[in-house]
Amino acid sequence: MTTAEPSLQLNQRRGTRLPNWVYRHPVLVTGTSIFIPHLIGSCFNIAYNAVHIERLLNQEQLALFFHTVAIYNLTVYPTALLCWWLLLRYLHNRFYSLKSGEKLPPEELERSQRFVINLPWYGSGFGALGWFLCIPVFLGALSSHEIPLDTRVYALLPISFAISGLIASTHSFFILEMLSQKLLYPVFFQEGSPSSTPGARPLSLRARGLLWVLSAGVCPIVSLLLLRIAPQQDITFPWFELSVGAIGIIFGLTTAWLGGRWITRPVDDLKEASRQVSQGDLEAHVDLMRADEFGPLIDEFNRMVTGLREKERVEETFGRHVGKQAARLILEGELGARGVETTVTMMFVDIRNFTSRCESCSPQKIVELLNRFLTEMVEIVESSGGMVNKFLGDGFMAIFGLTPTPHQQQQEAVEAGQKMLFRLQELNTQLQTEGFIPLEIGIGLHSGPAIVGSIGSPRRMEFTVIGDTVNVASRVESLTKRLQAPFLMTSATRNGLLDDFPCTAHPPQEVRGQSEPLLVYAVMNTE
Repeated sequence: MTTAEPSLQLNQRRGTRLPNWVYRHPVLVTGTSIFIPHLIGSCFNIAYNAVHIERLLNQEQLALFFHTVAIYNLTVYPTALLCWWLLLRYLHNRFYSLKSGEKLPPEELERSQRFVINLPWYGSGFGALGWFLCIPVFLGALSSHEIPLDTRVYALLPISFAISGLIASTHSFFILEMLSQKLLYPVFFQEGSPSSTPGARPLSLRARGLLWVLSAGVCPIVSLLLLRIAPQQDITFPWFELSVGAIGIIFGLTTAWLGGRWITRPVDDLKEASRQVSQGDLEAHVDLMRADEFGPLIDEFNRMVTGLREKERVEETFGRHVGKQAARLILEGELGARGVETTVTMMFVDIRNFTSRCESCSPQKIVELLNRFLTEMVEIVESSGGMVNKFLGDGFMAIFGLTPTPHQQQQEAVEAGQKMLFRLQELNTQLQTEGFIPLEIGIGLHSGPAIVGSIGSPRRMEFTVIGDTVNVASRVESLTKRLQAPFLMTSATRNGLLDDFPCTAHPPQEVRGQSEPLLVYAVMNTE
């Protein structure tokens, strides 16, 4: 993703479904969104004043009240709007600089990120200041009139502005927070995480719950209680109280939905991503930016998946050189610093008459032929539970017995050898049609104890198997030429197979390095 990628595309990938024009003017939409809750608060305030304040004022006091409204709206609110516009202008300039690919200085970028996270506090703070400043201003203006105020005004007027201000300010905070996350975070946090921004003051989950309860429950309930306690004239039917109750229910449902969405979204995303990881999909990623307590949780989850993906990549790359099973054992530390002694079945495979073949073919053809042969054979060995440990020019050495089922190593090794001989017939058919001379191989197996691990200097280690078992397996493979049998195994390997396994015993064979003759068996290709 480039830094200039439109925020529309960013949010479409996040699954948001706001109108397209919202993403074309993200800063403007975010900044002007606070007018919606303040408009609702104003409607509540006007209705409240019309029912409970205006009837307590005489004509002169009422005229003074509206005169104060006009002056207040022409002085305080324009000043607050100017300050808010200057903040948005600062935000607008930084937003489009980052969106266009410009790199801000680190200190300036950090300041901008902190500003975006704290934006809901600024917006709701300006609104709350404007609302609560009304209480002393209006009471002071009305008290200055020569005619004394009705004492009920001193109770009802603060209720009017307090309830309206709380409704408007708290919901301004929620709207600014939601839109900032959707529209602004993807640009300001192309690098880094909102949750790690120094100096930011995101609203915690606990404080969020208290604020939701305050705006959706406490405010309407307190207003109803105060309305009933405050002295008032007889009213035939409590229409206003019912209206306040209805508004409280609507706000309660709205904030409950917003709160549920705000909390369940990251929980659902984390749940789905965890399910994908458990199924082996290490490309899972929670693409959600949060500055609250969910932010570090999401970041740690993504880092965990990245670590698993990196471990898999290292293991796969490492496994291409030492074998996947060896890579896993080395990375997990199961072999110890000096290796471990265990029972293994060693397999040696060699292409016969390969030296003479090299004399009649170009090096490129020889490499191509070897790669085709080794690709087929290595796949068979590894799919059968073995591990190719070394390539020996025109052959290789493989190990069986390092799987979680080591007792099946002899059966796995023999079956792998049989599959190799069968696959060689198919490969030779292809080679003949391409003008190559068919390949012949020899396979030797022997089972016994060996040291499996890494040897070498601290600067250069090699994973290998050491022991007489390795030497005997190599000698058995050499016997395939003398006995004209492509696949031989020793009695140690034969003892790990079923009693009725089809094989042919050869007379004991003298081999170099062994004081006693070896009893070997020819394995038939049953494919």
